[in-house]
Amino acid sequence: MKTSARLEQAISKLYTAFHNNTLNPECCKSCAVGNILDNTDTWKHLTEGHGSLNLTYVGKVNEAFGRKLNGYSPLELLKIEAAFLSGCGYKLPLSRKNRHSINRSSKEVMFNGMCAAVAILCELDGIANVMDFSKLFDFEEDKPVYELSF
Repeated sequence: MKTSARLEQAISKLYTAFHNNTLNPECCKSCAVGNILDNTDTWKHLTEGHGSLNLTYVGKVNEAFGRKLNGYSPLELLKIEAAFLSGCGYKLPLSRKNRHSINRSSKEVMFNGMCAAVAILCELDGIANVMDFSKLFDFEEDKPVYELSF
């Protein structure tokens, strides 16, 4: 399975942020897309709201001109962020009216969000989800697909 440079770079940034406890779904610089875009928040001008899949006029113009940010189009970035926020348990788009009490310091919450973002990243590149470990449990007539040797 061949992965693209943009995918490897994005997953590496998410992995680093997760392990450094710097993923923050409510901050445009520290969320999934914020981390993928080197902790900048310029992408927020492309969307109608954090977690929305609707492009603003600026987002539509950038999309029409084929503009890429670290290899991703504006619409792809919105899909990644929406998946991350949903994976963390947020109702989208984020707003002060529908705030939940999401524990942003919970490793489980951030892991779930990161897994959802990685799934979309893989889908955008047309490859199988690299976080899917179900193949480890596939068996053929009492013979595991993967054998452990010690």
